[in-house]
Amino acid sequence: MKKFVVTGAGQGIGFELVKQLLGQGHFVIWNEIDSLVLDQASKTLNKLGLSQFIGIQADAASEDFLQELAQVLDSSPGVLAGVVCNAGITTFGDFWTYSKESMDQILRVNLVGTFFLIQMTARFLKERELPGSIVVMSSVTGHQAHPDLAAYGMTKAALNQLVKNLVIDLSPCQIRINAISPGATITERTSQNKEYQSDWSEITPLGKAADVSDIAAATLFFLSDQAKHITGQTLVIDGGWTSVSPAPKH
Repeated sequence: MKKFVVTGAGQGIGFELVKQLLGQGHFVIWNEIDSLVLDQASKTLNKLGLSQFIGIQADAASEDFLQELAQVLDSSPGVLAGVVCNAGITTFGDFWTYSKESMDQILRVNLVGTFFLIQMTARFLKERELPGSIVVMSSVTGHQAHPDLAAYGMTKAALNQLVKNLVIDLSPCQIRINAISPGATITERTSQNKEYQSDWSEITPLGKAADVSDIAAATLFFLSDQAKHITGQTLVIDGGWTSVSPAPKH
């Protein structure tokens, strides 16, 4: 049995990935920072008859999480085959007034947390001489400018470069690393904006925002043996938005 790690997986893209991986018969270790969201997600999975998982309630960017994850990796069934670094935060803010507190937070979660999650899980694979696939969740804002997302876009562009750089370190160990850059995607969070879907449908060449299953499908491809000779790449999934890049109205 293969097992996979997915962070930030209590809802949205991460939760869809957990469902898909469990549906394929794999064991999944996932985390969620909000205990109520984790509990609801676990109940939903159980109702679907999906039970081969361990959900960890923790901040994915914390040292406590990495320590607990290391213990769970050792004690859980299956052989580690892949890691999805999905946990991240978005902070909107005008450049002129953006605060240091917001900057510290977004760097800690999006960059520092992701970097050391990759380091820990890659070491786990290397020490056991296991091949593997790591997927980093980036964003189209790491490729194109977007209003009020200078700091967020900066972190996602940095992740894209990290993926390229780590080809040097990980390839000799037969560990692949790639990134996914989603564009507008319908999730629990984005659905709170009533104009989100209509706005992005209007400015996306394919005429609609992505569904979480669209992002999950590409991620599963990178995790699979079908992508066994692909590493250091970033795949944009945005319905063509980055080709034209208009900003939404709202």
